[in-house]
Amino acid sequence: MSTRHARGSNAARIIVIVADVMAIILGLWILMYLLDANRANDLVQFIHDVARWLAGWSHDLFTFDEAWARVVCGYGLAALVYMFVGHAIAGRLRRY
Repeated sequence: MSTRHARGSNAARIIVIVADVMAIILGLWILMYLLDANRANDLVQFIHDVARWLAGWSHDLFTFDEAWARVVCGYGLAALVYMFVGHAIAGRLRRY
């Protein structure tokens, strides 16, 4: 394996890990919201703050009447985009 290919493979692995962690945080917040987690808890608040930051662009994108549907669609869309884009970029890096 050439050095250039190894660097591309390592970079791809890092990008996939970062994208997956971002998606996991967003999914975890959706789960916590649906299960009505205690918002006074520090872990729940931390996950909410990070998820809100990650999904800032899609947070209020949908205007469903039900709050749970807005959370699932807004945060879920962000999670899917991060995973799709991260894995697509990693795939391109692996090819070169």
